[in-house]
Amino acid sequence: MPRKPPRICACGHRIPAGVRCACQKRHDAERKARFDKKRPSAAARGLGADWRRLRKEHLRHHPFCIRCGNPAREVDHIIPRSAAPERRLDPTNLQSLCKSCHSGAKQREERRNYSR
Repeated sequence: MPRKPPRICACGHRIPAGVRCACQKRHDAERKARFDKKRPSAAARGLGADWRRLRKEHLRHHPFCIRCGNPAREVDHIIPRSAAPERRLDPTNLQSLCKSCHSGAKQREERRNYSR
């Protein structure tokens, strides 16, 4: 089976196909740090102590992902907070998801269904 040849990074290093160069990883980390510096705190985004209590209670009662059955790590709003801010602390608007289901398919669905 043919394999992809190595590539030359912008810094001049030869990198195997499908691998990120150290300079690219460093650049990504710096970009993310700049973004995080400007990002408001969790409390300022509406995820304060009241949300943390509700989240903890929800995970205690619903410990598994509703999509794949793996242990849940995230509590997600079924109807996003951006679309229905009044339902931010509504227990009927919550679902338990594992990290991969929350970060992958659910986020794509929200972008598709609730785009502004």
